[in-house]
Amino acid sequence: MAIQAGEKAPDFELKDNHGRAVKLSDFRGSKNVVLLFYPFAFTGVCTGELCELRDNLPQFSDRDTQLLAVSNDSIHTLRVFAEQEGLDYPLLSDFWPHGEVSRAYGVFAEDKGCAVRGTFVIDKEGVVRWTVVNALPDARDLNEYVKALDTL
Repeated sequence: MAIQAGEKAPDFELKDNHGRAVKLSDFRGSKNVVLLFYPFAFTGVCTGELCELRDNLPQFSDRDTQLLAVSNDSIHTLRVFAEQEGLDYPLLSDFWPHGEVSRAYGVFAEDKGCAVRGTFVIDKEGVVRWTVVNALPDARDLNEYVKALDTL
């Protein structure tokens, strides 16, 4: 079961596509966070979603929000993916221990070995304020996260 609105967001530290450590708690008190889990880099729906976010980054930065995208790919895969697609926000690797953070958020599909499409809007105090979980083939609606951010 995925983490629900009103719950404290589990803290984590993951490496980004450049090998830098990123902790969720580093944003506490300073930025809201849109934490989005996606199955795999280089797949059609995932690439489309992440490129749509790239094309709409001001909708997040204008709302004092950090976008963090998490998959179970290696940092090396994520580096190439980000370079190929021009993604300027952190792509975090939940590769090892495999799916540990995805499991903590309740969005790891054990039978597939990857995260499903879970999105969590986390406020500056580290509390989940909005969430949606979509099945693997179902793209998310970026406008829904923006609406959720506007309620913070």
